[in-house]
Amino acid sequence: MPEVIVVGAGVMGASTAFHLAERGVRSVTVVDARHAGEGMSSRSSALVRMHYTFEPEVRLAVDSLAFFQEWPERVGRPPVFRECGFVRVVPPGEADLLRKNVEMQQACGAEAEVITAGDLLELEPRWQVDDVVAAAYEPRAGYGDGAIVAGDFLSRARELGVAYRPGTPVRSLLTDGGGRVRGVRTGEGDLTADLVVLATGVWTRPLLATVGADLPIEAEYHEVAVLRDGADGPASRVACIDSGTRTYFRPEPGGNLLLGDFIGPRAGIDPDDFPQTPREENVVEMVGRAARRVPALAESGITRGVTGIYDMSPDARPMLGPVAGIEGLIVAAGFSGMGFKICPAVGRALSELALGEPQTVDVSAFSPDRFAEGRPITPPYGYTDD
Repeated sequence: MPEVIVVGAGVMGASTAFHLAERGVRSVTVVDARHAGEGMSSRSSALVRMHYTFEPEVRLAVDSLAFFQEWPERVGRPPVFRECGFVRVVPPGEADLLRKNVEMQQACGAEAEVITAGDLLELEPRWQVDDVVAAAYEPRAGYGDGAIVAGDFLSRARELGVAYRPGTPVRSLLTDGGGRVRGVRTGEGDLTADLVVLATGVWTRPLLATVGADLPIEAEYHEVAVLRDGADGPASRVACIDSGTRTYFRPEPGGNLLLGDFIGPRAGIDPDDFPQTPREENVVEMVGRAARRVPALAESGITRGVTGIYDMSPDARPMLGPVAGIEGLIVAAGFSGMGFKICPAVGRALSELALGEPQTVDVSAFSPDRFAEGRPITPPYGYTDD
């Protein structure tokens, strides 16, 4: 069994360590500049849904949903998943694409269906659905908590023998001088291993630069608002990604609703120095758009805001696997906002790559080298805002 260092104790790094330990790898060390789940995982909106337009994404999401549903049995911790159902609304001209994607999702094992505007109104009588031709519905979808998931994965991994080095920033990767990574350099000294897994999200590029490598990862700033439900009850009982308003939202524990935007600025975004609260005018504008779908939101009070950074790839899909010309290294980055919902299956996939085992879900299409090789992912039925 190889000696493995996992850099990053967010949901991806912690999941990878857990799966390596479950497979009997006893020399695994997780190193993090902070503590488990304190980075972008703690800022995740943590949706769990299976509506994707690329088959390997769907398979990762289907397997991950089952894992979240079985959390106490699989991880030995209290339930972390809350089921609320999920709706995907696309522009009227893309309804046929949605139908094709739902067919593909069903073939992958997703419990999903196409519903009409009337069906949607039965689910959510307070919504405005005049522009809806068809929507996708997943009754078993829901949400979780990024910080708790990372902490639970790592806690169980440590019970299985994984070592943990919090508060230990990694300064650089170490090589043998011949293109093979041999460990990491930290402020507390060097750590060596047969394999390093970089699960470092928006902090990946500086570490790759220490071995003369680069990947096209950009930092994108996002703002999220938590809104208070009105006197008439919840504005929405289901989670939703809505192209019509360019927003997503889901229920929040305590009778609230979490609301986010599709895109954010990238220029000048520093993952170590960004605003910790959303700008009021941005939240007001976002609520105004969402209220076109859910009119009750116009009367909702804003209880708090959350900000975070996405690690964006050019095709908005993750980069998973080795990097050409660098042995002893596996990268997991560029998740583009989808990381939480697939973290159980991705951690398993990375552990399989580390051990040379057959892939439960083939993730070769997510190779970090695909952009340099001119092979970005292009789904057959992608949406304009996919």
